[in-house]
Amino acid sequence: MKLEHRKQKVVSLPKFLFRLIRYGLFAATLIIFSVGAGTIGYHYFGNISWLDSFHMACMILTGMGPVVEMVTPEAKIFSSLYALYSGVAFLSITAIFFAPIIHRLLHILHVEPESENRA
Repeated sequence: MKLEHRKQKVVSLPKFLFRLIRYGLFAATLIIFSVGAGTIGYHYFGNISWLDSFHMACMILTGMGPVVEMVTPEAKIFSSLYALYSGVAFLSITAIFFAPIIHRLLHILHVEPESENRA
């Protein structure tokens, strides 16, 4: 997932949209992995239903907070570790998703016109 250098031209709109889809799919994959790991962990360690596990994983991953109290020590340890992971994952996934958009905007602002490059 290489981006163009500041001295290169801005990529065309179709190439940019393809890049945006690629980054979006990668971000979606990370979200699915994170929610899946949390759902399985909460179901296994927290002894709660699959639906409640999914709900809990989604709420923790987005930073909303827990919805079910963890009572066993194993469940509390998993919940703590998943919360730490979720904080980093949420910020990283957001950065991955917006990277091509921010790069394109900054690239457009910093590209020199053709006449200045030849001087």
